[in-house]
Amino acid sequence: MTAASATTVAERPPAPVLKQPKARSSRWGLARYLLLRLVLIIPTVWILITLVFFLMRVTGDPITAMLGGRASPQQIAERKHAAGFDRPILIQYWDYLWGVIHGNFGTAISDNQPISQVVATYGAATLELVVYSLIIAFLVGIPLGRWAARRYNKGLDVGIRSFAVIIYAAPIFFTAIVLKLIFSVWLGWLPASGRASIATQAYIESISPHTGIYFIDAILSGNPAYLLDVLQHALLPALALGLMTAGVFIRLIRINLLQSMRTDYVTAARARGVKEGTVVRKHAFRNALIPVVTVMGMEIAMMLGGAILTETSFEWQGLGYKLSLYLQARDFVAVQGIATVIAIIVAVASFIIDIVNALVDPRVRYE
Repeated sequence: MTAASATTVAERPPAPVLKQPKARSSRWGLARYLLLRLVLIIPTVWILITLVFFLMRVTGDPITAMLGGRASPQQIAERKHAAGFDRPILIQYWDYLWGVIHGNFGTAISDNQPISQVVATYGAATLELVVYSLIIAFLVGIPLGRWAARRYNKGLDVGIRSFAVIIYAAPIFFTAIVLKLIFSVWLGWLPASGRASIATQAYIESISPHTGIYFIDAILSGNPAYLLDVLQHALLPALALGLMTAGVFIRLIRINLLQSMRTDYVTAARARGVKEGTVVRKHAFRNALIPVVTVMGMEIAMMLGGAILTETSFEWQGLGYKLSLYLQARDFVAVQGIATVIAIIVAVASFIIDIVNALVDPRVRYE
């Protein structure tokens, strides 16, 4: 190196130090993420309420739809005026929105019950059924999906995949009929309808106060016979509704477990001599569970929709059963109110699932 070049190197200014941008706080990032999801609940619920309101008006006003052909035009006009259904549609829409904001979902025409009271009376039964069904879906879907992935393209895998398709595609009322035929009629093991026997139901309803969730009320009664009776009545409805969701879980677990078992960190664990069972249990299986959490919001919505057929098939007197009675009575005010409540429940459940997903899935980004 010459002296000139050495001088040039010596005089060259040092390279500027690039400042690294400060990493965003994961805590604030998570807060922003959840705040955005919370804010999105408002337009989501508003859109659903708007769709339900105007779809219920496609056939005309609720009074005419319910009493048409069974009352004189004068009587219908008087009922419409008393209920405010002769006003402009936009004014009715605004009044309904204002009532929903204040917790007023309308009053059923057929039995003159406030919808909020109907939800409080029958909602606990539907909640209990959905919880039972989720337990069935987890107990059936997760182990079968795991076994199918471990026996990839073998006879067990093909059988489990076929089972998943069948239980997901089968209508709930058909599954209910098959279950009742096998376990109630042929074998006589389980009751075919109701939430409990007459004696158990009478005792639980006599408790004051009672939660409306028979499982909890039976535990509080301190009588194991009541608890056993409640569980026996719940098993077939929970199977009919839970197997549908189990079909989704089987395919999700199988596909994601297969993908996880082909990742680099699983290959590295195998190269270190870790046993195959440990590799699947501690490394691959945990990541395969994340998509199950992600779709839980959608599955809860499907369960609430399927609860109508399930509760009707088993005479499970919940919100879906009551909704079917209102549909038969053509009480569209009650149908509109219950559909609005279900829309709000689904939106809130989806937000809760977003919270859980953000906490358990490291791949979620909050930027």
